[in-house]
Amino acid sequence: MKFYIIAGEASGDLHASNLVKELKIIQSQSDFRGWGGDLMKNKGVTLVKHYRDLAFMGFIEVVANLKTILNNIKFCKKDIAEFQPDALILIDYPGFNLRIAEWAHKKGIKVFYYISPQVWAWNQSRVKKMKKVIDRLFVILPFEKDFFKQHEMDVDFVGHPLLDEIENHSNSIANQSDYNIFERDLVPNKPVIALLPGSRKQEIKTMLPLMLDLMKDYPQFKFIIAGVNTLKGQFYQDIIKDHKVAIVYNQTYNLLKIAHAALVTSGTATLETALFKVPQTVCYKGNFISYYIARKIIKIKYISLVNLILDKPLIKELIQNDFNINALKQEFEKISLDQNYRNYLEDEYNQLKIKLGGKGASEKTAQLIIEYTKNH
Repeated sequence: MKFYIIAGEASGDLHASNLVKELKIIQSQSDFRGWGGDLMKNKGVTLVKHYRDLAFMGFIEVVANLKTILNNIKFCKKDIAEFQPDALILIDYPGFNLRIAEWAHKKGIKVFYYISPQVWAWNQSRVKKMKKVIDRLFVILPFEKDFFKQHEMDVDFVGHPLLDEIENHSNSIANQSDYNIFERDLVPNKPVIALLPGSRKQEIKTMLPLMLDLMKDYPQFKFIIAGVNTLKGQFYQDIIKDHKVAIVYNQTYNLLKIAHAALVTSGTATLETALFKVPQTVCYKGNFISYYIARKIIKIKYISLVNLILDKPLIKELIQNDFNINALKQEFEKISLDQNYRNYLEDEYNQLKIKLGGKGASEKTAQLIIEYTKNH
């Protein structure tokens, strides 16, 4: 079988690579071509474009790069047509992937979508198009199945792939060795506070300085930044300046494993932090115009996945003007010093894990894709 797979971000690259691994176990002679990252390439996908050339964040950034995006769409269609896959597998990245799905459907190519666009958050009218152009949708959040059912679209809930990723990390001997070195070299006799300022330059430049300003009032803790491999070197140093803070690259899970508490930029990292049972405060501040537009069109109560899944404000979200030093101190003291509050969070995190379904999301999705490809 031939599969063309498109992932436009780092998280998509991770989930796509695990899916490819499972598909190869079932169908060993499969051929994969697509857009993604190094993890996909390492699993044997012939990489056409890397996600680092595709990720544009926010409304203003998308408009500024519209010509590049349109050229990418045109090139992608041509490449798929020449490859002639048995199925197209799309991973999240909706602005791009839904356009490709519509085109592929018209061309008679079977379209599978793994990790749904967040249409429950905004632009619910997209569901009508999704029903027409997607052969099967595989969702990873428990409330999504009910949402799509309300829109008369039958989907498969496969559980969240992060459950497998975190379990694999915890069980890995290689990672355990890395962790021991990590702990020996970096961690003093102080509780560790993990700073997760995001993965994109613009969000790190916005989020990290205020996180660092917090440090001077809490010398009893060791603060460590989760850095992104692609942004090594001077970029972080220009922000850190004279702050006495450690930074590690590509070791977020090792950092969360030893963290006492965390300050986390909104995104998948909020869920990862919760699954490591680390008390956290969610922080977000974006481009004013992009944020203003988002407020007008996004229809959700919370920005963190943890609160969305539990359908309540379990963890504090400091957004835009609420993300200031006084509010950050107040919340930080709750998550780092208030043991009753920390115990409460741990109990709720246990409920969150139950709601996410069992492990094996990539395996279930791979089995369903092969089944639907052969039988439909």
